[in-house]
Amino acid sequence: MADTTLSGVEPGATLNPPSRTILALDLGTTTGWALRGHDGLITTGTVCFRPGRFDGGGMRYLRFTNWLSEIDRLSGPVEAIWFEEVRRHAGTDAAHVYGGLMATLTAWAELRGVPYEGVPVGTIKRHATGKGNAPKHAMIDAARARGFSPADDNEADAIAILMWAIETKGGVA
Repeated sequence: MADTTLSGVEPGATLNPPSRTILALDLGTTTGWALRGHDGLITTGTVCFRPGRFDGGGMRYLRFTNWLSEIDRLSGPVEAIWFEEVRRHAGTDAAHVYGGLMATLTAWAELRGVPYEGVPVGTIKRHATGKGNAPKHAMIDAARARGFSPADDNEADAIAILMWAIETKGGVA
């Protein structure tokens, strides 16, 4: 007969429920991303969707769709997505890229039944730094203070979005 190794379990004790896989995105030509896997591990990075010299106008969006599907396949299933909701862009090109990526993201999520939500820039910055208009270097410093090593402000913003989503339970707490 095998020795019981879990004999000291308290009656009425509950296990921590498994984490849901959630994805946070800072949309742009260089998209920052942060993912909390079902095991609770947080992985972050950036991915570039700059079109190549001979690419058609929609290739960046097809690459973004494929990237989302790969993240979902390898780390998912993704159960929720939060992204930086930008209301004002400095340039027309940036606005067009953001709009295309957001349309691609929302269509991808709708097709798969994945809930998604935009988080205003000021909310993210205020949560990370205490200031709603914090500069890029302050966002990088805030991510480093939490033990991350962001490559740039895009990755730092994605980390801040993920931390906001986890700590406020998506803005509910």
